[in-house]
Amino acid sequence: QVQLVESGGGLVQAGGSLRLSCAASGRTFSSYAMGWFRHAPGKERERIAVINWSGAYTNYADSVKGRFSISRDNVKNMVYLQMSSLEPDDTAVYYCAAGAGTTQFDSWGQGTQVTVSS
Repeated sequence: QVQLVESGGGLVQAGGSLRLSCAASGRTFSSYAMGWFRHAPGKERERIAVINWSGAYTNYADSVKGRFSISRDNVKNMVYLQMSSLEPDDTAVYYCAAGAGTTQFDSWGQGTQVTVSS
């Protein structure tokens, strides 16, 4: 498995932007699909963005499409989530995950809190 550490969360006003980062350990990072999930109080965990091992394939939840962008750097063992036009409903703990495919995630980070004020 790969170890994941998220960073970049914080408090931002509605309409603002944040970039989340996820640092991965392990020499096989480039073989993993990566994803960003979020979990808000009272709601189910939501898969919001995934990217395949090469970065050639990405997929987004409808709730963030056009506002969020996932990317990865296989040299630096990093995956990013650029978030723009943030809304109060984006408030959640955001998790980075790794897996064998874009629908299979079995390694998780500890999460980073994103709070969007109105």
